[in-house]
Amino acid sequence: MTQADIRIEVDNFGAFFEAPFAAYGPDSAYVSPLKADLRRYLDKTRNPLFKDPGSDLTYFTAHRGDRVLGRITAHVHGASNRLHGVNRAYFGYFDCADDPAAARALLLAAEEWARARGHDEIAGNFNLTAMQQIGVVTEGFEADPFLDQIWSPPQIARHLKANGYEAVFPMTTFAVDLTRSDPPAIGPKQRAILDDPDFTFAPITRRTIPQRMEEARAVLNASFAENPMFVPVTEEEFHFQAKDMKWVMDPRISAVLHHKGRPAACIICVPDLNPFLKKVRSRMGLLAPWHFLRHRMSNRRAVLIFSGVIPELQGQGINPVVLHRVFMAAKQAGYTHVANTWIADENGPSLAQKEKASAGAMHRLHLFRKSLDPAPIG
Repeated sequence: MTQADIRIEVDNFGAFFEAPFAAYGPDSAYVSPLKADLRRYLDKTRNPLFKDPGSDLTYFTAHRGDRVLGRITAHVHGASNRLHGVNRAYFGYFDCADDPAAARALLLAAEEWARARGHDEIAGNFNLTAMQQIGVVTEGFEADPFLDQIWSPPQIARHLKANGYEAVFPMTTFAVDLTRSDPPAIGPKQRAILDDPDFTFAPITRRTIPQRMEEARAVLNASFAENPMFVPVTEEEFHFQAKDMKWVMDPRISAVLHHKGRPAACIICVPDLNPFLKKVRSRMGLLAPWHFLRHRMSNRRAVLIFSGVIPELQGQGINPVVLHRVFMAAKQAGYTHVANTWIADENGPSLAQKEKASAGAMHRLHLFRKSLDPAPIG
């Protein structure tokens, strides 16, 4: 088989959704977002990320005959380029069979799209921003991903390297076995915080979830402001991404800490939905509500989406206080494992926190980047 056998199609959503299922088969660890959610994310008229005039998106699928072999997005996050002073395009949702010709055709399509728009590098996976799923798995392929953890088989990193991409920005996902690990210790610094009436945990109920989520966004933007690749998340973007979270959240296992009545720290933790999504193949059919109820009754896994402390209160022992509360609540609620999305190697404090919690490494991930030569003139 050669690249001449490959047909590239543009903006074919049906093929885009089916591509990883066709490429990896039913026994892989891959789990797709809900089909309706994926359609929303890729709709430039609905996704507020692409209202910025400097942002754009398209997507490609690779076919041989009547078989879909893979997929990829090519997109630009204009706000990120302006904030960080780069001229970068991104690829995302790169899923492909172990087929070098198909992989090359997809990567070339994304590169040509980016080069034609004047960008001098391309990097990914970004599905679709640094605050969503990022990276390509390079080790730990055997670990089943939790919700919001990216997973890819070994050939994806191999295809990227074969096409001139460099592995950068190493990351790791972790999981804590709550049946074997104690929650973070409460020492003198933490006891002082708990005894200080200026610090109070805000109630999280079904009624207050919208308010707590907006407070979480404020903490996210403040606490991540100096992180590489981070771009402040607008209210519209945040609630677009978390549209249905209030229906799947377990209010017992998240926490928002106030200081003098204002949000100071938070941890957003949600039940793992991946076994349910895998069962229904990420489609909301007639039996999906029944499968969801069964999953809800039996699920014992949760995933920590993000944690943060506002800058002026960092270094005072606040994060262990909030993490202790979340872990204790999760244990009392019957959860046995809590995973996180990803932690970069350069984030020493978060890695130290995972070590203290006896967290086990799950996946090793990297971003992959490539410089692009200018498009020829004429």
